[in-house]
Amino acid sequence: MTLRRRAFLPVMGAVAGLGVPGLARAQSTDWPRGPLRIVVPFPPGGTTDPVARILAAKISEHTGWQTLIDNKPGAAGAIGAAIAAKSPPDGQTWMVTFDSHILSPAFTRDLPYKDAELANVMLVGRAPLAIACHPDRPYKTFADVVADAKARPGRVSNGVLSASQALLISTHLQKANGFQLNTIYYKGGGPTVQDLLAGVTDMAVTTLGALKPHFDAGKLRPLATTGDKRVPALPDTPTLAEQGLQTYPTYSWWGVYAPAGTPKPIIERMSAELVKAVRASDVAAKFVQQIYMEILASTPEQFAAFQQSEQERWFRVIKDNDIRSD
Repeated sequence: MTLRRRAFLPVMGAVAGLGVPGLARAQSTDWPRGPLRIVVPFPPGGTTDPVARILAAKISEHTGWQTLIDNKPGAAGAIGAAIAAKSPPDGQTWMVTFDSHILSPAFTRDLPYKDAELANVMLVGRAPLAIACHPDRPYKTFADVVADAKARPGRVSNGVLSASQALLISTHLQKANGFQLNTIYYKGGGPTVQDLLAGVTDMAVTTLGALKPHFDAGKLRPLATTGDKRVPALPDTPTLAEQGLQTYPTYSWWGVYAPAGTPKPIIERMSAELVKAVRASDVAAKFVQQIYMEILASTPEQFAAFQQSEQERWFRVIKDNDIRSD
């Protein structure tokens, strides 16, 4: 699942071009009309919440606009996404979400919104997932987990966000490599890590940003990363492929959406402000150092094309492997 990074790098001329008629039209309106609401469809404690807060703070700094974070967790992000999708398309409501968002149509029956009700604004960036265990478990690598799971089918517990890429890669690994885990489903990255720290689960698959502080503190042990190469922050931790497993490179990502029908000049203005925020040196440093993110800062059109291609890929994986969210 390797992204073509070059396709997402914003061209300065294109960004500047937003300002000619689009930004002028947006600036001629009375938008924004009060605080901007930033819906985050996950609880605090994972990575989506800090991504949203860092971006919102920088946009407020640059523009003077007031931004309010509104956490609306539940149903692997579907509850918050429905709230954003059903909000008036007046530029007052935006959503910062995680990669699991695009999987909801495949997992959630009677989803309370449609993809078409949300407009793509920006693909912020991506990062590999990480696999970790509690230090009192005997595992040194994920290959050790596989050996134990083969000896004790269904006994090794694995925490994952419901209806997420963590669930997809976990299920694929089991089917492709002939072992069985006891999968425990969570509503957010924060609760997933909390139970792992408490020893409730044996291992978990989640974002590197949520796990790295606990690796540094010795409270959790890294077992593998899911990208196509080792992570500079974990140079001694081999990828899944390096450990001899049948797998495919998998990355988490973060994106910004607006209710469909939001006027194009407003989308363009916000997109331009997001590019400035993401590319600001202090924001970029936080995303790289805290979340280990590869910054992409796409255009709305690039993000829409990316979502379509990813849904085609993952929906096929879900169907072929009969993967269920819970």
